[in-house]
Amino acid sequence: MKTVTIRVQRGGDDAEDLQTYEAPYRDGMSVLDALIWIRSNVDPTLAFRYSCINANACKECVVKVDGKTEYACTARLANTGVTVRPLSTKSLIRDLVTDTLPPKEKLSAAIKDTK
Repeated sequence: MKTVTIRVQRGGDDAEDLQTYEAPYRDGMSVLDALIWIRSNVDPTLAFRYSCINANACKECVVKVDGKTEYACTARLANTGVTVRPLSTKSLIRDLVTDTLPPKEKLSAAIKDTK
């Protein structure tokens, strides 16, 4: 079976550590398929978010794939490999997981906590 190199940003805060994994490759495979395979078979500590009902419905798996903002579930895995990073416009929690709450929701939650 053909394998492909997946480089994933790891860590939290201002992380720039790229970890390299080898994953099986099949035509039509998504980046999310590769991330799930890596977490299931190689590194259970890899953090990323998804909640698939059907493609592009939940919007939780959004990441940067080779520098472009894409949904990991619909981004096709290149047979030459990919680099996956978290969104740079959101607060990084860990690895590929970023804060999903819009700024206004954070503010209202903070106001509720003070009452």
